[in-house]
Amino acid sequence: MKTVAYLQFDGQAEEALTFYEKALQATDVKKVRFNALGENPNMPLETEDQELIMESRIEFAGNTLMLSDVPSAIQTVTGGIHKGNSLLISIVDATPEVNYSLFNGLSEGGTVIMPLSHTPWSASFGMLIDQFGVTWKFNSEASKFLESFTK
Repeated sequence: MKTVAYLQFDGQAEEALTFYEKALQATDVKKVRFNALGENPNMPLETEDQELIMESRIEFAGNTLMLSDVPSAIQTVTGGIHKGNSLLISIVDATPEVNYSLFNGLSEGGTVIMPLSHTPWSASFGMLIDQFGVTWKFNSEASKFLESFTK
């Protein structure tokens, strides 16, 4: 299990990905758009949100930075993306059991954005805002998922 910095954008993730790739002298970059998996009935997206970056990763100097856009459907729950609230904590590659334990603990007094559940890209994926306003994202198979796509 590891924790990585995860930046969220309101439609500028592609631009930011290009910028960070150059600025950080990235050694590996992966990205996936929302439309790569087809429509998700649990989270229908507007047509313009389909091309946004769902998940991306930049490897640089032994470090990892992850980025994505936040579709309007999620922003209606979390609020708009503004400088200052574009960072979340992402728990990646933990077992589903560890994710469930951490998710349950962090959700106490908080707001669940997307319940922890099995998805086409992860055995356990979910998002929540804890009682202190910190957004957490869980993806038990983030690395495996990103490796299955090419840049």
